[in-house]
Amino acid sequence: MQTVYTVLILLLVVGGTRLAAQLIPLPLPLIQIAAGAALAWPSLGLHVGLDPELFMFLFIPPLLFADGWRMPKGEFWKMRWPILTLAFALVLFTVVGGGAFIHLLIPEIPWAAAFALAAVLSPTDALAVSAIAQNRLPKRLMHVLQGEALMNDASGLVAFKFAIAAALTGTFSLVDASLNFLLVAIGGLASGVLISWLLGRIRAWMIRRGWDDPATHVVLMLLLPFACYMIAEELGVSGILAAVAAGMMQSWADLLPRQTNTRLLNRSVWSMLEFAFNGVVFLLLGLQLPDILKSVAHHADDVMWRSSLLLFYVLAVYAVLLLLRFGWVWCYWKVSVRFEQWWGIELGGKAGEPVLRLSAISALGGVRGAVTLAGVLSVPLLLLDGTAFPQRDLIIFIAAGVILVSLLSATIGLPILLRGLPVRSNDQRELEVQAVWRKTAAAAIHLLESEELPASEGADAEETARLAEMKAKLMAEYRHELDPAPDSKEARERARALELADQALRIKALRAQRLELYRMRREHEIDDETMREVLGELDNQEAWVTSKAGRWV
Repeated sequence: MQTVYTVLILLLVVGGTRLAAQLIPLPLPLIQIAAGAALAWPSLGLHVGLDPELFMFLFIPPLLFADGWRMPKGEFWKMRWPILTLAFALVLFTVVGGGAFIHLLIPEIPWAAAFALAAVLSPTDALAVSAIAQNRLPKRLMHVLQGEALMNDASGLVAFKFAIAAALTGTFSLVDASLNFLLVAIGGLASGVLISWLLGRIRAWMIRRGWDDPATHVVLMLLLPFACYMIAEELGVSGILAAVAAGMMQSWADLLPRQTNTRLLNRSVWSMLEFAFNGVVFLLLGLQLPDILKSVAHHADDVMWRSSLLLFYVLAVYAVLLLLRFGWVWCYWKVSVRFEQWWGIELGGKAGEPVLRLSAISALGGVRGAVTLAGVLSVPLLLLDGTAFPQRDLIIFIAAGVILVSLLSATIGLPILLRGLPVRSNDQRELEVQAVWRKTAAAAIHLLESEELPASEGADAEETARLAEMKAKLMAEYRHELDPAPDSKEARERARALELADQALRIKALRAQRLELYRMRREHEIDDETMREVLGELDNQEAWVTSKAGRWV
């Protein structure tokens, strides 16, 4: 029962921190870390023991699956070169440069463990950046950060696992590691795509047989990231990349025309789970902080000196990571700007200002978050020979400190750097969405013009006229409310027939709008973000229409 009580307390506090964030001008992750530290205070005494392997399995697959699902695929493809460069080349650069610096700064941390720490600090958190920037980042820059965060989650954690394996075995070969990296990466992606495709075929077969209960399909989707992770790990390939690939595949299956109710339920369930999982991860960081501080400082005779030294370690590691990221982005910008303006941003001012400014924004935008924390907490307790993992507590402390410092730095620095930065106005966004609505409405009206309404058996001239009037109103207004049902049984039956005809027409019109929306996306007239916004509204309208089916029963 103690475990059940602990889980319930954590979920309750996660919900409470969301409310507190409305009043406290700080990023939600910082509030959740502080809440976790408060829960670990001796007077409350909440303690959670963590199994590293269980922690990795429980939190990493769903978080990465959700990242892959949410990423706009069209924008990802358009910005593929900067995204892939940041997500793979910069990760390798960070692992080598950051790992070497960590070992030289703290010789007690072995080379393999230092590279592992640098690798787990490579993943970035685009959600935290978006919350801090409050939608003031230029759209294409935000897409680059989102795509980078998705891919470097996978690449960083795969590099982290290789470094941990080297620390456990004491042996490392660059050639073997490179080949193994390619094999486990390609194998992980392939297994995720295959398993996701198989689930899609199973769901299609179920729908054809009439088994389209949304709850059943959502449960299958919830199990998918865990199944991909487990199967891929059993095959000896990357379960992390399998979860990412499955998320990206399922985001396409989620757009199927006959999945309206499943889409609505899926979005709600996954939004809730992603919020809960992210919140619990940061709460667990706060809960572990007192124990981590005790473990890294208990051997020190001078607590103040030891605390100052630990703070210096955190700040030095973060500063080096920031410089590595800034230098990489600046150099890449200087090279790529000769060929194309891949950021899609034009700034006024002095020559050279855009390069430095955007490089600084990108550097501060490299906020570390839940994936870094989940990875570092999965560091094994023991080596293969049974001895303690070298400096495990110090590694976790530095990672936790870098997460906190990166959040604070972005909270203070990004609003300053974004001041005066030209972004697409809300008016422009609204005009784009309105244009989409006009095109889909035209498709619905075209369908209604060609739709013949069969009159009910024995219908008189009055009823036929009312049917025609209802169709005209629907074409003009597209949505309207019928009069309340009269008292007589005959009138109620006629009203019910009109209601059912109205419902059928509305559903056909909505589906015509949806098909037009799919056409616009296929022909690249709109992006994924606009499509999902309009598709969500169409789904809500269809759910409202179908919910009235039993109104006259």
